[in-house]
Amino acid sequence: MKTIDIIKGIHPGKIVERELKKRNINQRQFALSLGAHPQTLGAIIKGNRRMNVDLSLKMEEKLELEEGFLMTLQVFYDIKEAKKDSNYKPDLSKLRKGIFWDTDFDKIDWKLMKVSIVKRVFAYGNKTEQEEITRFYGKDEIFKINLLHPELLTR
Repeated sequence: MKTIDIIKGIHPGKIVERELKKRNINQRQFALSLGAHPQTLGAIIKGNRRMNVDLSLKMEEKLELEEGFLMTLQVFYDIKEAKKDSNYKPDLSKLRKGIFWDTDFDKIDWKLMKVSIVKRVFAYGNKTEQEEITRFYGKDEIFKINLLHPELLTR
């Protein structure tokens, strides 16, 4: 498993903070060495501010990280945050309402009912529906749910 797969979804500021501590580098001095305001670096480290491309390139160079690493983390973090939005839904055109016969399809809370939805789609859904739910929740999440509900693996 790649490092990025393990840490994706973590704000890049946390990785920067860890690297600075590991190398015993003062945050303020590091920010100034980058030509950045210490408050900006502090806000990024606390997760209150997004990483930007210019600053990430400077940090990656100073910390000898792979170019694009911090911005890649930022994108994965943004995706994770977007999925927390209650308006975020799978592509409903790929799901048959009949699978959810006992529920008002238009009122399904896709975040809250995740385990039930996965169980239902993997028990009664077709390949397209299963692929859409896997895309929506992510392979790791589907794997976790299937481990908790091994009866789904037999289908």
